Amino acid sequence: MTIAIILKRKGAEVISVAAQDEVGHVAQVLAQNRIGAVLVRDAGGDVLGIVSERDIVRVVGAHGAEAVTMPVAQLMTRALHTVTPRTRIPEALGLMTDRRVRHLPVLEEDGSLAGMVSIGDLVKARIEEAVHEAEELRHYVESAG
Repeated sequence: MTIAIILKRKGAEVISVAAQDEVGHVAQVLAQNRIGAVLVRDAGGDVLGIVSERDIVRVVGAHGAEAVTMPVAQLMTRALHTVTPRTRIPEALGLMTDRRVRHLPVLEEDGSLAGMVSIGDLVKARIEEAVHEAEELRHYVESAG
C-alpha cells in the first residue's frame, strides 16, 4: 500500500500557517483542527517548514509566556523529511522512526504539495492491511479444507 491510497481516503487538504504568524495563533489552529502539526507556507504556497506541538512545547519551556507572541519562523523546522505519493507505507514508517517525526509532507515529483500524512494515518492503514491479509488467509484455508 502506498501513501497515495491514504491521501485518496483522507483527502489532500493541508492546514498551513504563515511564517510571520504568532506561536499562539498556531497553537489555536492546531487545537481547532485537532491536528499535531501544520506546514508553514509563503504567499505563493511554497512550503517553508513545519511546526508541531512538540516545537511549541519546547519554545514555551524555553521562553515562557512570551513565546506565544514569537513568529513561527523562529521555531519551525526548515529541513523537512518528505515522501511522495508512491512511497510505500513501511518505508514511510521507517523514515518517521529513524527521524523521530510524526508528520510527513507528501510532495509530487515536481515539488508541489500533494498532502500530509501522520503516524496515525500510517498505523491505521497498516492495521487495515494486516486485517485484510488475515481475512484472505482465513478464506484460503477454509476453501482448501
